[in-house]
Amino acid sequence: MQDTSGPVTILDLLKDERSQLSIVTFSEQLDQILGGGVPLTKITEICGAPGVGKTQLSMQLSVDVQIPKCFGGVEGQAIYIDTEGSFIVDRVVDIATATVQHCQHIASIENNAEQADSMQSLTMESILEGIHYFRCHDYVQLLALVHTLPDFLKQHPQICLIVVDSIAFPFRHHFEDYALRTRLLNGLAQSFIKLAVDFKLAVLLTNQMTTKISASQQETSHLIPALGESWGHSSTIRLILYWQEKSRYALLYKSPSHKQISVPFQITTAGIRDVCPTSGLEHHHHHH
Repeated sequence: MQDTSGPVTILDLLKDERSQLSIVTFSEQLDQILGGGVPLTKITEICGAPGVGKTQLSMQLSVDVQIPKCFGGVEGQAIYIDTEGSFIVDRVVDIATATVQHCQHIASIENNAEQADSMQSLTMESILEGIHYFRCHDYVQLLALVHTLPDFLKQHPQICLIVVDSIAFPFRHHFEDYALRTRLLNGLAQSFIKLAVDFKLAVLLTNQMTTKISASQQETSHLIPALGESWGHSSTIRLILYWQEKSRYALLYKSPSHKQISVPFQITTAGIRDVCPTSGLEHHHHHH
């Protein structure tokens, strides 16, 4: 139904357009199950065991958010909030370098003047400058930082992604007061939802897995995302990264528009990529 309350400004139209955009992951299969990538204006949560690739994916997206519009990117910047100290500058350099090369390759094939022109300003250095890094050592620092983000975002309107890696860590230890933890987490969730909508940006939160013991003793315990039931409602999209055999998989655990499905992915020097058919699943069966 058409809203008849009057005209919209061109800025509003631009913001509407921005809310349809997604940040690509450089794994086509992963982008596909996400419906094009990690969407702006929404909260996406990545859950998984240590070492499965949550930080790698977070770093990849902090780089990919900067891909110019003429390459189908969102041409933005990122805020990276590191609560675990697992951000690795050298890895970001690798990912950024590969991303620049990838765009250069496309520009040379397409022979597109606009693309060639945009490559003047897309460099490994410009990508590193486009990631605003914050280190938070505990939940007090995290809450204080989130409180200052609206002002920071007003000063940096090009930011299209906020990463928190991880949301779980500051709330894991020394939290005997379960009710307080739930209240603080709900407050954070509300803040992030508001930031995502008001500033038309993607929020990417990483979370750990925790063991759920089944009611009946016969059943085996299984891993579920940490931080409890009510926290599970805060994200629009939930991805669970896991190992199977020796391959990494991403499971779309929760999505408003897509069914549960999982795809393999790999982490290369260049970053997150699809599993090539040769090194993929078909290949494994010949060994057994």
